[in-house]
Amino acid sequence: MAIEDDVLVIGGGLAGAMAALSAADANEDARVRLVTYKQSTLRHASGLIDVLGYAPDGVSASNASGGSSDSSDVNGPLTDPFDVLDDMPEGHPYERVGSEAVREGLALFDEVVGDAYAGAHTETNALVPTHGGTVKPTARYPVSTAAGLASDDRDALLVGFETLPDFDAPLAAAHLEAAGVPFSARGVTIPFPGIVRDDAKVTRYAHLLDRDEPVTTGAGETGAREALATTVADHLAGESRVGLPAVLGDEHAAAVRADLADALGVDVFEVPMGPPSLPGIRLEDRLFEALEDADVRVTSGVPVIDYETADASRSATGTGATATDGGTAGDDRIDHVVVDRNGTEIPHRAEQYVLATGGLVGKGVRSERDRVFEPIFDCYVPHAADRYDWFVDDVFGEQPYARFGLAPDRELRPLDADDEPEFSNLRAAGAVLGGYDFAAEKSGAGVSIATGYVAGRRAAEEVGR
Repeated sequence: MAIEDDVLVIGGGLAGAMAALSAADANEDARVRLVTYKQSTLRHASGLIDVLGYAPDGVSASNASGGSSDSSDVNGPLTDPFDVLDDMPEGHPYERVGSEAVREGLALFDEVVGDAYAGAHTETNALVPTHGGTVKPTARYPVSTAAGLASDDRDALLVGFETLPDFDAPLAAAHLEAAGVPFSARGVTIPFPGIVRDDAKVTRYAHLLDRDEPVTTGAGETGAREALATTVADHLAGESRVGLPAVLGDEHAAAVRADLADALGVDVFEVPMGPPSLPGIRLEDRLFEALEDADVRVTSGVPVIDYETADASRSATGTGATATDGGTAGDDRIDHVVVDRNGTEIPHRAEQYVLATGGLVGKGVRSERDRVFEPIFDCYVPHAADRYDWFVDDVFGEQPYARFGLAPDRELRPLDADDEPEFSNLRAAGAVLGGYDFAAEKSGAGVSIATGYVAGRRAAEEVGR
């Protein structure tokens, strides 16, 4: 027997979670379900919410609609992404949804994460130092990073751990100073009390501090937080803030930072790390708590393997439509999808669907030697016929494959090769969309939030019509 819902969201990342939350917010009577197969990519993300850090080629704040006086250009970080959003290239996800949808999506995100994130007080990007010593322009950032903003002129001590080689504090400090930050940065590497193995998971550091577990130091046995503060204090030389890798607790992260700050007498901040990411895990937890509060049903660990239209079925392997039961191949409305639960195929039927399965990295878009395709509904992905035109030889050049993804209309319905909607009741959100380079633009999270917001809302508004 098919499982029945009004809106079914496929994908459990930021775009999928926002689509489900937006649908539930837009129609409180709608039955909303989120289906996800693998762990969310949020666990590998920095936790920073970037709307637009760098303008796409050919667009700058100085030529944006409205005549901004901002001097930012295509080569430098944008001070205010909204100076540029109304002037994005045709086909860019932001051009499809409009700048107001970006604001509304961010407002819903702010409501969901509450006091766990900062940045909602302004449309201006903040500059957040990362583990490599680069400075990332971002619109929202975990409060754990707030004391470390590069716009703050207070001197900073960066502290790395001998057993956590992913963060080279002295090198990061040198990179920050070379970048011209308005403060003195110095880096040191210290042992982490209670951890001697260099293969310990980041969650081990966090849980040790969460629980304030007893550790043994040269001075005897003490709590992990006190031991860490004592070790760091030995290296302070007048700095008024200290940055440590983003492993300072999980469930009790705020308390861990507060205890360290009290013991050191300085502000303490986290430096966002590469994967796996504690800030990303914290954000995932907050989003899924919000899904539960919004009565969104979550089905996890099951892949969507096929689908069927009202009068015809098409293979999820992309072999095209075949008429069944006298139906017409190519019918434009999805009747149900099929998930694989431990070898059992279970149909999930809904009025409206949102596809948020990610891009090439998340395998929501796939490539073979002769084609690029979307694997669940075999939606059209624009790309050159010659695979050698998918990339350029310059490793630092603009790579065409970075923009691979679905081409949507303004309702975010994926379009076929003739610019017609593939299905009338399917929308797409997040990295599965094409027309932008999220890595170069620093726009991945913002696109996921804005398009997830619009796709979920439009889907919910269509229920019952």
